[in-house]
Amino acid sequence: MFQWGMRQSTELENQMTSVERVVEYSAIEHERALDSEPEKKPPSIWPEFGKIQFKHVFLRYFVQDPPVLRNLSFTILPKEKIGIVGRTGAGKSSLINAIFQLTDTDGEILIDELNISNIGLHDLRSKISIIPQEPVLFSGTMRKNLDPFDDYLDADLWKALEDVELKEAVQDLTSGLNSKMSEGGSNFSVGQRQLVCLARAILRNNKVLVLDEATANVDPQTDALIQNTIRHKFADCTVLTIAHRLNTVMDSDKVLVMDAGTLKEFDHPYKLLQNQDGMLYGMVQQTGKAMAEMLYNVAEHSFKKIQI
Repeated sequence: MFQWGMRQSTELENQMTSVERVVEYSAIEHERALDSEPEKKPPSIWPEFGKIQFKHVFLRYFVQDPPVLRNLSFTILPKEKIGIVGRTGAGKSSLINAIFQLTDTDGEILIDELNISNIGLHDLRSKISIIPQEPVLFSGTMRKNLDPFDDYLDADLWKALEDVELKEAVQDLTSGLNSKMSEGGSNFSVGQRQLVCLARAILRNNKVLVLDEATANVDPQTDALIQNTIRHKFADCTVLTIAHRLNTVMDSDKVLVMDAGTLKEFDHPYKLLQNQDGMLYGMVQQTGKAMAEMLYNVAEHSFKKIQI
């Protein structure tokens, strides 16, 4: 009886851990309303242009902590391609969190003159496409990964796959669009998984696209394909690219340089490189003489094309 009692008390102690977890999860603070109130629902064509404005934006993850983003104010014009750079901890990912409202913010973030804090999260997030560094795929068919809510025709899906040069690979599968994908897309290469995410973004055809170093883990050939597809398919979209490698953003319309949650520089990379005391100039010089020269030439070539 004594042994049985000890075993039961130990079992009770173990099971109480599950109870504590359930209580903890049930007490998690919820996000704000997912759906907009009828009078605040954005127009069906919103955003029509893709203009983004930050006005004195602060972001903190916990109330008692200091802000991670501090007094950010800038304007991104429609169709601009913006590179976001900065050292680790500069606030690049936090800026994207603010756009998707993953964390509450102070100040105003306007997309096409509409304050995003006043609309539901479904209405906001469904209108912004993102291609993350780690491709997000789930177990199911290729069709469900591309179009989870069955909003598009098969012809649209095949066209998107053709745009990212995956059409032949999917046609070679036994069931085509109905072929099974393992959890995380483990039966596809890393490059192919990223291309599926790109095809998904092409289908949505949103006016705002966010790239979170989408080409960091792929081979140079796939990198070139992704960059070329984005350049052509999203020519009429506003594109924000978080970059850890400077060569991916040196041909951008503007580069936003961040440090410790604040905006330090925001202009065309060629103009920023004229300031030898600037942060971008310093970051370019740290890549080495040959790479720095190549980056400078890319920025200069891009700037001359704009002038023409």
